[in-house]
Amino acid sequence: MPQSVTEAEVIFDWNVLDRLGPLTGKKVELFDESLRDGIQSPSAIDPPVEKKLEILHLMESLGLDAADLGLPGAGPRAFSDVLRLTQEIASERLHIGAACAGRTVVADIRPMVEIAQKTGVPVEVYTFIGSSPIRFYAEEWDLDTVLKRSEEAIDFAVREGLEVAFVTEDTTRSAPATLDRLFRHAIDHGARRLCVCDTVGHATPDGVRRVLGFARDLVRGVGADVKLDWHGHNDRGLALPNSLFAIEFGADRIHGCGAGIGERVGNASMDQLLVNLKLLGLIDRDLTALNRYTRAVAEATGYELPGNYPLAGRDAFRTATGVHAAAIIKANKKGDRWLADRVYSGVPATEFGKAQEIEIGPMSGLSNVSYWLEARGIEGDDGLAQEVLRRAKEASHTLSEAEVLAIVQARGGTAGGAVASGH
Repeated sequence: MPQSVTEAEVIFDWNVLDRLGPLTGKKVELFDESLRDGIQSPSAIDPPVEKKLEILHLMESLGLDAADLGLPGAGPRAFSDVLRLTQEIASERLHIGAACAGRTVVADIRPMVEIAQKTGVPVEVYTFIGSSPIRFYAEEWDLDTVLKRSEEAIDFAVREGLEVAFVTEDTTRSAPATLDRLFRHAIDHGARRLCVCDTVGHATPDGVRRVLGFARDLVRGVGADVKLDWHGHNDRGLALPNSLFAIEFGADRIHGCGAGIGERVGNASMDQLLVNLKLLGLIDRDLTALNRYTRAVAEATGYELPGNYPLAGRDAFRTATGVHAAAIIKANKKGDRWLADRVYSGVPATEFGKAQEIEIGPMSGLSNVSYWLEARGIEGDDGLAQEVLRRAKEASHTLSEAEVLAIVQARGGTAGGAVASGH
């Protein structure tokens, strides 16, 4: 924060105008689905367990509350990976909670019990079943069938000493009467969480408000100590804003995936959620590992981050536009990193492990070139900067470092006392 001015003097924040308080007065729990729902993307690679362990430790470094470690009932490899991850939580005394997903089928939950018994880690059971009329019609289910299957699964997990989150798939397209029966039945049989799912990305913020209001009123009326989860998908491009609204409308735990990976167009982005929670003042923690986490998830699963992806994308804090660069350069000349981080960015790069980058392209000015050369210790006569700028104006793209250095070398410029090279 600059010493000469206050934040309020240099930024008028319409986001908080007339707001009476924060989105919520309670702690927001964050639940990472990268290693389960994330890798269910048809384009995703199910990474080797060594990569999963790296991601698990990055989740821990970011202070995430719990992670879905996978579907151990899906097969031998899935079981082995979940077991190894849970062993890591135990042996390294990680704070992150362990959870697993499975259908409302005892055969899916039995492997979770085995892992909990082998590791001594209390695995949380997320047992799911469809609840919408369209699923009932397609599957040829009736409500009594779903109630019976749910009861058998929850009872088995509770008898084995595991906490249960009851997950109604497609909650946001399910009828209130159906949800009322399912939620009450799950609570009666010992479920400690209800997971409200926007499984196909159907919900708008109004839908989030209504369905969470319904669930919250039901839990309050029952008088049980039951928490509410929100699990959102991005089919309408609303997963992130819906997750923020879910916090405001009473959800206790929000789900997300690194880089927004997941089925179809993906889940709510955990990294973007963390950025917004910090900027909203709902969390206060070191998030400088956030870029590494996002890139680790993307690389491990074979997902290519778009250049314009928030925070972790190549272009997130990169500019070659003269006016924009000039403002950042002037802030830097004041010796004020706080100001330079915000004058042309709504997200302060250094708080999230990144830095502002100034490059040279057709829309650049002389200040871009001078700054670029100075930052690399490159010396030359006044004509050097003019020549680089002339070449940039003739180009159809932002110049690469190698292209600029080739111009410098041709003009006899020096870096650190030596002729500049591309190495």
